[in-house]
Order: sequence, then C-alpha cells, then structure tokens
Amino acid sequence: MSFLHGFKKNLNRAGTTLKQRAGAVDHTEDSEFNDEYERLKILEKKLNKLCKEAKGCLDAMRAMTKSQLNIANTIGLFYDDWVTMNQGGRDYTKVIENLDETTKTEIDKAFRLTILEPLARFCAYFPEINEAVKRRHKKLLDYDSAQSKVRKLIDRPSEDPSRLPRAEQEADLAREMYEGLNTILINDLPRVVELRVPYLDPSFEALVKTQLQFSKSTYEELYQLRQAFPSESELAADRRADDVLKEMRSLTICGNY
Repeated sequence: MSFLHGFKKNLNRAGTTLKQRAGAVDHTEDSEFNDEYERLKILEKKLNKLCKEAKGCLDAMRAMTKSQLNIANTIGLFYDDWVTMNQGGRDYTKVIENLDETTKTEIDKAFRLTILEPLARFCAYFPEINEAVKRRHKKLLDYDSAQSKVRKLIDRPSEDPSRLPRAEQEADLAREMYEGLNTILINDLPRVVELRVPYLDPSFEALVKTQLQFSKSTYEELYQLRQAFPSESELAADRRADDVLKEMRSLTICGNY
C-alpha cells in the first residue's frame, strides 16, 4: 500500500512538472532559497576541487621520493664487482630510502588525518543536503498542484460543495509541509557556507606545516651528504663533464677511424 501510494505521488508530481513546463500550472518561486542554494552549489564545487587537489599534493610528494629512490637504484646498476659505488653513492641511496619511508608512514598519515579526512567529512554533508533539497522540491510540486486544484474549483465550481473546502484544506497542509522544510533550508544553507572558513582553517594550517616538515626532512637528510660531494663551482662541474666527453670522442667507436 505504501509503495503504491508513493508511486502515485511520484506520478502526480511528474504530471505537475509537465503541466508547469506547458504553463498550465503556476510554479512557486523563492528567490531567497534560490540564492542560498546557488551559493551552496558553488561551495560544493570548490570543495570537491580542493579535495582533488589536496590528494594530488600528497601524491606529488610520494611521487618525488619514489622517483628519487628509482634514480638511486638505477644509478646502482651502473656499478658491478669491478667498478664499485663509492661511499657517497651508498649514503645517498640510504638517505633516499629513509625519505621514502618517512613519506609513506609519518607524512602520509599526518596528511590524511589533518587534511584529506576533514575535507572528506565536510564534502560528505553535501549529498544529505541535496537530498533535503529534493524533498523540498517534491513538497513544492505537491503545493503547486494543490493550489492549482483550488483555483480550478473557484473558477469552475463543482456540484459537490464539499470539494472546494477539502481542496483548500489539502492546499493548506501542502503549504505547511513545503514552507516548514523551505524555512529550515533557508536558515541552514547560509550557515553551512559561513562555517567553511573556521572549518577549513585548521586543515590549511596543517597543509603548510606538513609541507614544511617534508621540505625540512628532505633538506636535513640530504645535507648529511655534503662531505661526500666536494663543493665546486658550476663552471668546474661543466669542465669535468667536458673532459669526459673529450675522452669519449677520442674513442675509435665514436668515429675516429
């Protein structure tokens, strides 16, 4: 019985929607609700984008340490039993392994707890709010339909004198249900938008601190290697590379035959 009742109401609402599009039934407009709901939709779009970008930030930090580790491991393949990697190279590999592990454990966990999860919890409210908006729309259709019936009975009185009072009673009930839900949404939607700043501020602060910790850890770990790699000017480094290229060009396989 409940299923059939719900099916009938949905069918009537669909009919009301079609009549409104055809201009046969008036459509109640509430500019205040429309403005507040538009603000909420903009906030929802921005927050969904922020969630995506925040996850991309974490993925980028993971990818950087992973790429460094891949480079260190690949460089290791250039050495064998005859040509061994010096201590500086081995220390670099160890440092990058530590950075990669720190990123996957400490930084990853902190980033999720203080940034990704709070953002996801905020975004989780939007489906519930949108469902409430859908319920409001259904109640509005019921109200518009009931109002239309009252107007028709006024314009074309029925032979049954009780039909108009019943239709007016149904319209009053439909109006109360619609206005009750509409008032709740008009009051609550601005609050959701207003709360975005105090809610997001701690996550933004955590984002900055996490990036600082990541950069600081990277610097401190790599700074330990300064003794293994002698400091030299950029010009001196280029000269060393040119010397090696000269040796390569002198080889017979490079065209000197």
